[in-house]
Amino acid sequence: MSTSAFAANAYRLVQGLQARPDVRAAADAITDAAATPGSAVAQPDFASMVRDAVQGVVEQGKSSEAKTAAFANGKGNVIDVVTAVSETEVAMETMVAMRDKVISAYEDIMKMPM
Repeated sequence: MSTSAFAANAYRLVQGLQARPDVRAAADAITDAAATPGSAVAQPDFASMVRDAVQGVVEQGKSSEAKTAAFANGKGNVIDVVTAVSETEVAMETMVAMRDKVISAYEDIMKMPM
């Protein structure tokens, strides 16, 4: 998996948690269960979280492209196109920033003495 794909998936996960109250409620339930001694809580798989975040950015990009194509064919609204392109741009910038942080953390770990 490429580094950019890794970052995009992480971004989508974060956006999904903020946007979906059902996911937020589930995360709160997991946190509450983890705080209870003796409870078994399945930990989320980091690779799958990252993969989901990348897929979300890809889907957002495809949506933006579809709205742009519809506008070019005279069937879309310019406001929808500008909004979709702006949202995709922000998602990509966030993904790149997250990628840079992951690389920086990896480099810091590699510098640690064994």
